Formats: sequence, C-alpha cells, structure tokens
Amino acid sequence: MDCIQAIMTRRSIRKFTDEKVDRQALQTILEAGRMAPTAGNLQPCYFVVVEDPALRMALKEAALDQEQVVQAPTVIVVCADPERSSYYGDVGRNYLCLLDCANTVENMLLAAHALGYGTCWMGGFKEKKVKQLLGLPEGFRVVALVPVGRPAETPEVPPRRPLEEMVRWEKWS
Repeated sequence: MDCIQAIMTRRSIRKFTDEKVDRQALQTILEAGRMAPTAGNLQPCYFVVVEDPALRMALKEAALDQEQVVQAPTVIVVCADPERSSYYGDVGRNYLCLLDCANTVENMLLAAHALGYGTCWMGGFKEKKVKQLLGLPEGFRVVALVPVGRPAETPEVPPRRPLEEMVRWEKWS
C-alpha cells in the first residue's frame, strides 16, 4: 500500500479480533513512530507497549471505560519527556513535545494500516492514572493510547468538510 492510499483509507478501529499483533509488525509500527519528525530532532517521545490483559483492563478504566483498550491485543501508550524539548524553553516543554508525539502517533497509525492492522487514536483518559499504572517517570506526559490489532469492523468514511471550506490562498479574506 502506498502512502496516499494509506492516508485515504485508514479509519479508527474500535473492534478487534483476538489475533495477536505479529512481533515484527509491531517493531515496524514502533520504528515508523521513531522516524517521525520532531522539533530540533530532540525526539521527546517514548512508547510503552502493553499486552498484558490485566494491565489493559486497568488502562480501560483509566481510559473512561473505552472498550477498544481491552478489545485490542496490544496498546501502545505514547508519552513525552518535556525536558527533552527544553531547548525551546516553555514552548518546547508545553507544546512542541506534544506536537512531536502527535507526529509519532500519525506515523504509527498509517504504518499499522499499511500492515493490515487497525488502530484508534485515543486522547480520552485520566493521565494521572495512566502514569501511575505504567510507572512513568516524574514529569512525563501521556499523549495518546493507541490500541492495535486486526480489525473486526470496517467503518464507513466519516463525513468530511469540503476542502474549499478549509483552504485559503495567500490571505484569509
């Protein structure tokens, strides 16, 4: 699957089969995340791969009881170390490190789709609880939970605003 096809056909998956994620495929997905661009190439992103069913069940509770956390056989928790972005001061610590992790997540979503896996970008969770469950270092931020597995659904294309409504050329008016 080429890049444009992956972008145009990827959908958020919330129902998964029981099939485990192939270890080599998981490595490729993580590698795609590692290769995402980051401000100043400071690379503030970290990944915690969760496959243990009991820990995924605890993450489900921290993720506002969203079922896909336990439905998927693997959850990648994407975290930021704000201090790695401190070269840019408070903007780096409070903003750029989060954007960097967003880039990372998108790369992983597309890589997983290209490999035949489904994902869902999850931003709804109790960060303090996730940090506690995973034993994250002080100061780290949880940016996203990404369930990964073989899709057990084929969602329709969600409605999108027309491009003409979103694009301005040269100036706003």
